[in-house]
Formats: sequence, structure tokens, C-alpha cells
Amino acid sequence: MTSLIRFTSRLASPLRPLSVTSSVTMTPPSVSYHSTSTPLQSLTPCSTDGRGYKHGAIDVHTHCYLPRYMEMLRNRHPNVPYIIPGATPSHDERYVILPGEDKDKTSAVGRPIGEEYFSIAEKIRYMDRHGIDVSVLSLANPWLDFLPRGEAVHMATLLNDDLQEISEESAGRIYGFGVLPTQDVIASCKEVERMAAATTKVRGVILGTSGAGKGLDDPALDPLYETLAKHNMPIFLHPHYGLGNEHYANTGHSLFLALGFPFETTMAVSRLILSGCFDRHPNLKMLLAHAGGTLPFLSGRLDSCVEHDHEMCDKLLQKPSDYMKSNFYYDSVIYHTPALKSVIEMVGEDKLMFGTDNPFFPPPGEGARSGAEWISTSKNMDAIDGLKDAKVSDDIIWRNASNVLGIEVPEIIR
Repeated sequence: MTSLIRFTSRLASPLRPLSVTSSVTMTPPSVSYHSTSTPLQSLTPCSTDGRGYKHGAIDVHTHCYLPRYMEMLRNRHPNVPYIIPGATPSHDERYVILPGEDKDKTSAVGRPIGEEYFSIAEKIRYMDRHGIDVSVLSLANPWLDFLPRGEAVHMATLLNDDLQEISEESAGRIYGFGVLPTQDVIASCKEVERMAAATTKVRGVILGTSGAGKGLDDPALDPLYETLAKHNMPIFLHPHYGLGNEHYANTGHSLFLALGFPFETTMAVSRLILSGCFDRHPNLKMLLAHAGGTLPFLSGRLDSCVEHDHEMCDKLLQKPSDYMKSNFYYDSVIYHTPALKSVIEMVGEDKLMFGTDNPFFPPPGEGARSGAEWISTSKNMDAIDGLKDAKVSDDIIWRNASNVLGIEVPEIIR
């Protein structure tokens, strides 16, 4: 059914004002770092994928290697992360991304990487195929962690400006989480201040669990947390380095991603909570990738162990699980209805947001290039449908992200 679509202005986000009007000064690149083969203004939001949601989805966990970043990766071989050249640029290329994967015979050849990883037009086509109206785009791991300080500072500004321009050209389809040069906390604070003043489409920042190199509980990060909280900009926390990696040999990427990533998030967030960070910065908010790792399942055990430990029992103002409810949001990238129910029972349905992890986990073979259904995306939607509660499904699919991130939602008139 053809739908008429008009955009409804939402109230200012509790996490980020919508009234910023400052313009962005772009550094003219030698090549186009944000152009697409299809004018984005001609691509209208997809109203539904037949699941009966009131609106199309808002995807808060969706990545892109912006063209400027891809150019850098192509010039890094053989230093991880790097692109293994193909027959032509963007065709038959392979990507080595994870720590140590170049040393394991089952993963050393990397993974295929095509236009779905860096083309905004391909992102829009994927969104239309799966009923996603809006994507909150973030640079995929490992972000800028591997760059020298000066290069990271410069690249962060360029990438965030690219992201702002892409969003402005997307007719409301794209928002973003900015990237920071975490090697330099002061420079990161300045970049947050600059984005708050000059980027109207950036709704927060993506951050890895290493922080400035010593973990999220490093006291050196306090000025950054204070600056982010001041501007109501949440952190989208995403793993990359894995935990328990010594156990994953000869399994390709499977166990590293299935276990190493969520374990990494669980450890990093647990340490951050126990450091007293949220007592010092009670307004700091985080969105946790992969539904918070194993935190929902282990929150009661963490509470009990802290309560009974003489070193920790008097150091926090609240139980660890209380911070999990007040300071964190969780994406739905978990593929399993019982797991979603566990998160909802722990923190409430208003803390969950839809995510896909696109463009990772593509259809096998040439599926990503053919416009085929992404099974990984459909499984996430099926898990939400399995809750069998229309209001809760709408909350997760679009309403929570709209309210929390201040995203305009297309109102569908049939």
C-alpha cells in the first residue's frame, strides 16, 4: 500500500536540545566522502514492513565505515585494522578488524566487505527493505583507537562533519553518534563542545570499552563524562577487544562475537559502576550494545557480591542494579524473546531500543548486494514480535528512541 508521509516535529529530547542552529564549516575534501549514487532527498521513509507497527523502526545500532575512513583502512595493510585489496576498490575486498584475527588460520583472511559497509545509498535501500524509517548511524569499531593522538583528533572532526552533512542530506532518514579521539581526553571534551554547538543531527557519541586506553573506570575520563552529561549527550557503548579471547581459537569469528563481545561489555560496565562514576555524574547516560551483554542475567549476583564485600559494601550510594535502571539504555540486538523479557523485567520496556548491527551479519553469499532479506535483522524483529504486546513492541521499535534521542518520527497516513 502506498503511504503518504509527513514529518511530525517532536518535543526537544531530554538528552539533547533540538534548537541548535549553528552551521558546520566543512573542509573541502579531495574526493567526495559522503556522496551517494542516489539523491537521498528522493528516498522517502518506509512506512511498514507488514508487522503492524504504528511507525517504521528507528535503528540505534547501525554502523557505517564512512568513505573517508575506508580510504584510510585501504592504506594500512598489513597493520590491523586494514583492508585486503580486491580485484577493484569496493569489490572482493576483505576486512581484517579484530585483535589477533590475522594470526588465526580460521579468520586471517578477514571478512568480505562491500558497499553495504560504506555506501549511504545502500544503507537507505537496506532500511527500506526492512521497514526502518530512521537510522542513528555510528562509525563501526575500532573507531579511532589505533591512530596516533594528532591524527585521531583531526580525523574525529572530519568524520563528525561528514556525518552531519550526510544527515542533513538524508531527508530525515539519518541521525548520528559522533566519534571521539579518546587518546586525548581534553581534545575529546572540546570535540563534544563543538558538536553540541555545531551539529544538529548528532545525538551522542560512540565509545569503546577501552576509554582512553585504561578502561572506562579510569579517573582521567571524568572530565569527558562531565562534558557529555552537561550537554545531555549519551554514550553508545560498544565492544571491540573481546574478553576470554584465549578460548576462541579455531572458531572463526563466532565465539569472539557471541561471547567475547558481551563479556567485554559486562566487565567494563560493572567496573564503571563500582568505580562510583554514576555517583559523581548522575546525569550521565549510556546506551549499551547487545542488550548489555550478560548484565541483565547477572545483576542480582552483582548486587549480592557487592553487598557482602567489605571493600565495596559502603562505596556506592545505590545497588549496582539501580544504576542499571537509572543510567543505562539497552539495544535489542539479542535475537531472542526470552532474553528481551529478561531485560524488560530488570529495567522496564522504556529502556530498550531497536537495533540491527547492520552491516555486520549480512545474508550469506551475494545476498547483501542483491537486496535479499537480512536474516539477522528479521530475527531481531521476530524476537520483539514474540513479546506479543503491541505497545511494548512499539516502544522498542521506535517510541523510546524518538523520546530519548529527540528524533523526528514520520507520521504515516494511509
